[in-house]
Amino acid sequence: MVKNEKMSDSSFKFMNFTFKIMDLIYPSAKKRSKTFGISEGITVIDYGCGPGRYTIEFAKLVGENGKVYAADIHEMAAEEVNKRIKKLGLKNTETVLVDGYNCPLPDKTADVICAIDMFFMIKDPTTFLGELNRLIKDNGTLIIDEGHQKRDTAKDKIEKSGYWKIYHETKDHLKCKPVK
Repeated sequence: MVKNEKMSDSSFKFMNFTFKIMDLIYPSAKKRSKTFGISEGITVIDYGCGPGRYTIEFAKLVGENGKVYAADIHEMAAEEVNKRIKKLGLKNTETVLVDGYNCPLPDKTADVICAIDMFFMIKDPTTFLGELNRLIKDNGTLIIDEGHQKRDTAKDKIEKSGYWKIYHETKDHLKCKPVK
């Protein structure tokens, strides 16, 4: 994500508040996370993690032998996730501040990358998807949803990037394999 894709602090605070209310009423992050194929001992990047509602669920799924990186362009996201990590005593989770489309993690870090409810904000999808391709292991999986754009629009962006092949589609998300 580039600087102008970063939401304002007030928008982030509102989003965080809204998600807390939503999760009390209907814990969709918990339910959806179980459909992503995340298993114990793997490494997951929650890319565009926001306040970490999926990050925490991923940390539970990968267990103490797994690793979760909560990556976001917004400093407030890292602060919020760090509060949750500390409160829950999670040793398998750390935050990563992304600079534009450049994530400081090494090549082939993740078994799974989840980009949930954020792809619609990306201005340069090919560069973004290329960076995710760099971060994924050769046999890894990208879990991505369309967010607030049409499913066909998201699929078109993914396919045109040349970095990913969609291999499975559900009503909630797409699963993609890297094209190396």
